[in-house]
Amino acid sequence: MRIVFLGTSDFAAAVLERLAASDHRPALVLSRPDRPRGRGRRLTAPPVAERARSLEIALEQPERVNELPVVERIAQAQPEVVVVCAFGALIKEPLLSAQEILNVHPSLLPRWRGAAPIERAIIAGDERTGVSIMRLTAGLDSGPVCLTSAEPIAADDTYGSLAPRLWEIGSELLVRALDLIAAGKPPPFAEQDEGGVTYAEKIAPEDRLLDPVRPASELERIVRALHPHIGALLALADGGLLGVHRACVTAERTTAGTLTAVEGRLLYGSSDGALELLEVQPPGGRPMDAAAYLRGHAR
Repeated sequence: MRIVFLGTSDFAAAVLERLAASDHRPALVLSRPDRPRGRGRRLTAPPVAERARSLEIALEQPERVNELPVVERIAQAQPEVVVVCAFGALIKEPLLSAQEILNVHPSLLPRWRGAAPIERAIIAGDERTGVSIMRLTAGLDSGPVCLTSAEPIAADDTYGSLAPRLWEIGSELLVRALDLIAAGKPPPFAEQDEGGVTYAEKIAPEDRLLDPVRPASELERIVRALHPHIGALLALADGGLLGVHRACVTAERTTAGTLTAVEGRLLYGSSDGALELLEVQPPGGRPMDAAAYLRGHAR
């Protein structure tokens, strides 16, 4: 089938690579424009743009995907289906009506509609998540769903361990849906149950902060959910921010909101006990284990 693919993130880049290896290699890829990133604010291409170039697929990076010239460029590719995966911009008219659009969404819809479904599922302590293939509509991830597959969330899963499993599932589901459409046997679509809707809001700066009024178990899930791509933070007494890469709940208790050294271990007090910090990153420094941090910050 002739496909146009819209995506931006690492997740979408992995799906694109699987799609390119199938019978549905995209004729055109659209991604977001290059943006300044990192400490040097160096102009950097999004992962999907880099992957499209390496796969030698025609690439466009429009500032606004819903403008008429972009809609016309997509139409010129003569797609039978447009696929959207973690694109990072809302698809509106006239594009919505111009093409059949399938969306690859990494959650079991209607749970966790929105921008950060993987992170929010881990933070909430969900026992499972998954991937849904849905028809894109004007609502936020509210269109009918044709295929889903569930995936357990392990007690030690981070974003970095869970996301690759989900993009593998998403890739296989997408290819299956396209195979069925190409064979003239499209999978049936079912409307979502609006009674089960939850929203996965984008991770904001305040979501990264480990708030000591929360239980230690929730703080530990935040650390896992934001590792390694975003990173959790805690506020230091001097006003700096300490990055937290790995942590675990401990049975010990310490004063909420304080960092305490206990027999070579680094504890952060929470509302119901403490979080043991296993790997941290000082402001302007590199990641290190807790013992190395304590040696460098001995009082």
